[in-house]
Amino acid sequence: MTTDLAKFAKDNGVKYFMISFTDLFGGQRAKLVPAQAIADMQEDGAGFAGFATWLDMTPAHPDMLAVPDPSSVIQLPWKPEVAWVAANCVMEGEDVAQAPRNVLRRLIDEAAGEGLHVKTGVEAEFFLLTPDGDQISDPFDTAEKPCYDQQAVMRRYDVVREICDYMLELGWGPYQNDHEDANGQFEMNWDFDDALKTADKHSFFKFMVKSVAEKHGFRATFMPKPVEGLTGNGCHAHISVWDAPGDKAKTNVFAGDGDGPTGEVGLSERGKHFLGGIMKHASALAAITNPTVNSYKRINAPRTISGATWAPNSVTWTGNNRTHMVRVPGPGRFELRLADGAANPYLLQAVIIAAGLSGIRSKADPGKRYDIDMYAEGHKVRGAPRLPLNMLDALRAYDKDKELKVAMGDEFSSAFLNLKMQEWNSYVSHFTQWEKDNTLDI
Repeated sequence: MTTDLAKFAKDNGVKYFMISFTDLFGGQRAKLVPAQAIADMQEDGAGFAGFATWLDMTPAHPDMLAVPDPSSVIQLPWKPEVAWVAANCVMEGEDVAQAPRNVLRRLIDEAAGEGLHVKTGVEAEFFLLTPDGDQISDPFDTAEKPCYDQQAVMRRYDVVREICDYMLELGWGPYQNDHEDANGQFEMNWDFDDALKTADKHSFFKFMVKSVAEKHGFRATFMPKPVEGLTGNGCHAHISVWDAPGDKAKTNVFAGDGDGPTGEVGLSERGKHFLGGIMKHASALAAITNPTVNSYKRINAPRTISGATWAPNSVTWTGNNRTHMVRVPGPGRFELRLADGAANPYLLQAVIIAAGLSGIRSKADPGKRYDIDMYAEGHKVRGAPRLPLNMLDALRAYDKDKELKVAMGDEFSSAFLNLKMQEWNSYVSHFTQWEKDNTLDI
């Protein structure tokens, strides 16, 4: 594990470091720092004006310092003279409580204090579009059911191979790449890891995919629903909890068997309660996992061209069945299928931990397991809450969920709700062509 960035630069021929942090809207912000200056930056941090990014600050706030975490450093495989390093935001000697990576770090420490170490993997789906973003990049990618399309994935082999080669080089353990369910859509999978490492990799992955796509003359987007009528970009998270972090982990504390609401699918008592926390806070959780106006075009979408949205719309769980919000595909882990491509890599992990800890502490029951096809028979389910219909509903649900707000941090929750309500108000004040088309002659 790297501890000295100056030495890392000398040993690896790095000339510049990108000191990077992620703001509340998931925007990645960075300063490019020459290697000669990195020792001081590692000690003191790079200065930013928080108000100039999507953080809830004013121009009068003091300098915010982004202090690089050397353990996160990644040398850019496509530009080896540059290294990317995730940073923790500090102001006047204190962690900035609303900064997403700090929110996650605090919750990881809180879980560790209870002997719980969350490991996750993410499935980050993306589209390759033309540079203007108006069309998918491959005019021959027109199949009604394009998922796993052999010809289509090979037409974008150069992009997919380059990204996968880089993940192999970085030691991420990539294990499969495919054309996804929408025309122009792809998914690339790598090994699960400790929650903070997964968040850092997820953040870097988005940067890498966009960079490689641009190099090849395309535009990559993780937007939840970039093309009407096509399946949207999900970001499914696979979750397990262990007795220790990293390679020290020996026991999966989620693994179990027996009777009860989850025993038959291989979740232990604590696994059941962690899942119960996810179910208990699902409607509020959506404000974090589905954070944009466009997000609700995915989870509440009509049937797509392929025949299914592959996104949930109700708070239900199941065994190995992809039509529910949570599925348990095998013993010792479960998959949260709610999140989409707009989810902030750090806040996604943080809210999973926050909800899960809440469930364990309150011994939350996940409720009835449903094994039906929710897309065909969902109307038969009684009592399962619907997921929010839009971003405003999600924000209101989050604001009402005092337990989750406190778990995520009062300062974070206040800042997040303030900025997201500003975003919603901006959206609803926008005059659309639909209004003219439908009400001009009323």
